[in-house]
Amino acid sequence: MKLIHRDIDKNNSGSITLVPEEAEDMWHTYNLVSVGDTIRSTTIRKVQTETATGSVNVNKVRTTLTIQVEGIDFDTQACVLRVSGRNIRENQYVKMGAYHTLLLEMNRQFTLTKQEWDSVAIDRIETACDPAQHADLMAIIMQEGVAHICLVTPSMTLVRAKIETNIPRKRKGMCDQHTKGLHRFYDQIIQAFQRHCNFDIVKCVLIASPGFVKDHFADYLFSQAQKMDDKTIIDNKSKFVLVHSSSGFKHSLKEVLADPSIAGKLADTKAAGEVKALEDFYTMLQTDPDRAYYGIRHCERAAEQQAIEVLLISDELFRAQDVAQRKRYVSLVDSVKENGGEVKIFSSLHVSGEQLGQLSGVAAILRFPMPDDDGEDEEDDSEED
Repeated sequence: MKLIHRDIDKNNSGSITLVPEEAEDMWHTYNLVSVGDTIRSTTIRKVQTETATGSVNVNKVRTTLTIQVEGIDFDTQACVLRVSGRNIRENQYVKMGAYHTLLLEMNRQFTLTKQEWDSVAIDRIETACDPAQHADLMAIIMQEGVAHICLVTPSMTLVRAKIETNIPRKRKGMCDQHTKGLHRFYDQIIQAFQRHCNFDIVKCVLIASPGFVKDHFADYLFSQAQKMDDKTIIDNKSKFVLVHSSSGFKHSLKEVLADPSIAGKLADTKAAGEVKALEDFYTMLQTDPDRAYYGIRHCERAAEQQAIEVLLISDELFRAQDVAQRKRYVSLVDSVKENGGEVKIFSSLHVSGEQLGQLSGVAAILRFPMPDDDGEDEEDDSEED
């Protein structure tokens, strides 16, 4: 993300002009834009003109519009953000108050204005504009006949290709058919992988499967690379890591990222940090439940006692349309940071983020045990329901 201009006053209101430069930046933009904000960008608008003879011409014109945001829709596949709302600034083609949808996409500049830029939004700007943030992990999760090629960025898991093929079973005297089917399947994976992998950015490629499928695929991949003299794969052979998974589907990525044998390879990636924090939370829940809290009320109570060591929170909570609700979560994050705690903001598009979402989206590992007050818990649960 390129920061063009920043104008935020001491009351934390103001505007920031940004240019998203890659797919990851569109995810950051989606998390920055909230209902009620003002956004200014170029757009194409159909304009009707009537000639002296009464005939009507429809032309498309490029113009700059400023709208107050009422609706936000993010297309993860096309990496396009559709922001709809009413026009709030004079324009020769669009009336004041008329509805319009702005299309925010890569390399298109926009200016976002907020009444209040809270600490979570400011942190996200700094993260997005940090050139060290890259999509540096790729994973091929597979089993016989099914494979998912995923790009794991610091904020989301993108399935770049899904391959499904029927492979003939091994039968007496018909092993050739099985082997040919398997090689066709492997060829499809290799083609999709080469299309989506940029080794200038990718630091590690995980190949995961149940049994020996990963080993057979890796042997085939490297033998084909030698045969075709594919320097890209040969030169980056050290980046490939083979690891066990329970299946060839996307949900197995969580256990793959948690595997200690690859922790060293993934030490620098945010995804591994999230998975490790979630594993630590579940371990604490089993071994010392008085030091593992989840749910907003429980975590707020722990924060008041300065008991939170690590706060796990989903970015989905900061997209709440209710401003008071969003402020509540921001206040919790600020409180934990002020008291020396660590905050991990999980992406709802990561496998680990989806799992945290099932625990209400907010959880905490405590510095010291805080036994639950049963009566208070029952009251909290009934209020939350």
